[in-house]
Amino acid sequence: MKAHRAIALTIALTVPATAVAAAKTKFWNLTAETITDLRLAPVGTEKFGPNLTAADKDGTVDHDENLTVVGVTSGHYDVRFVDAKGRRCTVPNVEVRQGETFSLDENELPAACRK
Repeated sequence: MKAHRAIALTIALTVPATAVAAAKTKFWNLTAETITDLRLAPVGTEKFGPNLTAADKDGTVDHDENLTVVGVTSGHYDVRFVDAKGRRCTVPNVEVRQGETFSLDENELPAACRK
């Protein structure tokens, strides 16, 4: 009986850890336009990574669409995007947590970026 309890406890402790590891980091576009280019850089640097929208089936992230983000670890990033109307914007110090969703909201963009 003790062996069964030990197995049950091991499973109970392992399943949540596995579920967290399997969770996908996502970007949620809450801007007013379709995003055609989305890049992240460590805060305060100009070391922007690759265009994350390339992973989407149509290469863009529509308004209210989620994009699975691969290869990004938890941390704070400056986020640079270009939208379908040509607007270019850098949003500083965005928190990204692995396995969670981060977003850019039109109403929370820096004043220079707002429509």
